[in-house]
Amino acid sequence: QVQLVESGGGLVQPGGSLRLSCAASRSIFSIYAMGWYRQAPGKQRGLVAAITSDGSTNYADSVKGRFTISRDNAKNTVYLQMNSLKPEDTAVYYCHARVVAPNNDDYWGQGTQVTVSS
Repeated sequence: QVQLVESGGGLVQPGGSLRLSCAASRSIFSIYAMGWYRQAPGKQRGLVAAITSDGSTNYADSVKGRFTISRDNAKNTVYLQMNSLKPEDTAVYYCHARVVAPNNDDYWGQGTQVTVSS
């Protein structure tokens, strides 16, 4: 079982920055992949960024060059650094973890609101 707790959301102006944190209840060394998803009003939930246990990363085209996903294994935490924020980045951001052993399981955080507005 993995519990995920997000923090760092809030209200920022266009062009501003935020860093989201996702703290896991156990070592992320044993988690295959972690990522951030978001869901904006009127849109489907979609992948923003993901990082695997070997450090490989993947980003949605809409955030490439602006967002960076990283991890701190010692703190059991994954981060999403968001720069040059745009109003269209406004969404609820969810942390996600995928465990493949001993079973295939998915875990989700409660979500944190990010609002980009002047």
